[in-house]
Amino acid sequence: MTPGKLHLIPVPLGEEADAVQLLAPATLQAARRLTRFFVENPKSARAFLKRIGHPLPLQSLAMTTIGKHSREEDWSLLLQPLLQGEDAGLLSEAGCPAVADPGAQLVRAAHEAGIAVQPMVGPSALLLALMASGLNGQRFAFQGYLPVENERRKSRIHQVEQRSRQENSTQLFIETPYRNDALLAALLEHCAADTLLCVAADLGEPGETVLTHSIAGWRALAWLPGRRPAVFLLLGSAASKPSAARTRQGR
Repeated sequence: MTPGKLHLIPVPLGEEADAVQLLAPATLQAARRLTRFFVENPKSARAFLKRIGHPLPLQSLAMTTIGKHSREEDWSLLLQPLLQGEDAGLLSEAGCPAVADPGAQLVRAAHEAGIAVQPMVGPSALLLALMASGLNGQRFAFQGYLPVENERRKSRIHQVEQRSRQENSTQLFIETPYRNDALLAALLEHCAADTLLCVAADLGEPGETVLTHSIAGWRALAWLPGRRPAVFLLLGSAASKPSAARTRQGR
């Protein structure tokens, strides 16, 4: 029997976004055709499918919940319907599945099982932020979440800034929204004055905000992202040295 296909279906970044306008026709067609989905939250997944006009009763759709704590041995069991020829979709809570998302483990398991994976066109917060930042879009790296504990976070910020400076590469990272302001404060405290920082908040929402300044410019700016989904992007200046950055701030 020929295995089914795992469709990776992006979801708009905000609940107020017009999913039908934002998503490509082929993505909408695939999402409306499928009857089995892997999701983080069935309630929000059904809300998305309702917004795009899925033709079947939402309660009739098969929803399998996955998360970062799912056991490795579970993934092959979850894929059994696909091995029997059924297609399925992987939905993220927002943006592209499997990017900063537990669905990556399911995608890997699909490859190992010989199941075809089909990425669909849709919004990615990381790429939208990079596009709008004005920073280096030719060389970049996504660092995920930085440490929460103060000393570990300080050390990691210095490492990320040094890598950016040495490689002339934009470094992207994210944070749980309620910690955004604390992360911004740490960046302003520990980065060199001429390092560039972009904060892109509420991408795809009516209140979308994208700001890029030097760290010195940020220190003079009375603005905080607050508890909004945000992407942080950093580009260190080749003219600065780590020791000079720490000396400048009395570290």
